[in-house]
Amino acid sequence: MHYAIIAAGEGSRLRSEGVDIPKPLIPLNGKALIERLTDILFLHEPESLSIIVNEIYPELINWAQQFICPVPFHIVAKTTLSSMHSLYALRYRLNEKSFILTTVDTVFKQDEFKKYIDFIKENPSYDAVMAVTSFVEDEKPLWVKTTPDNTILSFDSQRNGHQFVSGGFYYFTPAVMKLLPDAIDSGMQKMRNFQSLLIDKGLNVKAFEFEKIIDIDHLDDLKSASDFIQK
Repeated sequence: MHYAIIAAGEGSRLRSEGVDIPKPLIPLNGKALIERLTDILFLHEPESLSIIVNEIYPELINWAQQFICPVPFHIVAKTTLSSMHSLYALRYRLNEKSFILTTVDTVFKQDEFKKYIDFIKENPSYDAVMAVTSFVEDEKPLWVKTTPDNTILSFDSQRNGHQFVSGGFYYFTPAVMKLLPDAIDSGMQKMRNFQSLLIDKGLNVKAFEFEKIIDIDHLDDLKSASDFIQK
């Protein structure tokens, strides 16, 4: 499996609360968020790893340059408009590959992530598999509606009968990446709009449910995430 990490956000909400280091380097139970994430990914047969970091943070660029990776490793240092544009910046290493893309601030159970990987391997015909959860703590969640067989029907910024919220990481195949350049050229700005485009284009997009996924956006989230993974 190929993996990619988006670590290019500015972390503005945490900065407003007094955090003066880049979000990916914030420690969670003694380990930086990005290091915790790479440790988990390396447990699941990595073929390559690509990471995009924000060029405004030299300490994060320095971390990436010193990172010892046992597989082919690609770094992009760039400030982007959104996670969708970060994915676009990584495209040259990900085109023609099937890969898992995750934001750096997602916290989840390792055993559930293994089940997610197994689900993907057992269903090679799926074009995309999105992590979802019924646990809602995001200020602006992306709501997801599915069928009983986990096919995703729609995404919405409002609940409107949707059962889940997006968990912040995704499995994409080359069929997905073929749509990305035209989406960027059309002026599309957000990953949530790109996900809706996959449905509109008739791709086979599935959901995989996690019990709980926490996004680290505020200091309170760090405490919640620490308690969660310790349990």
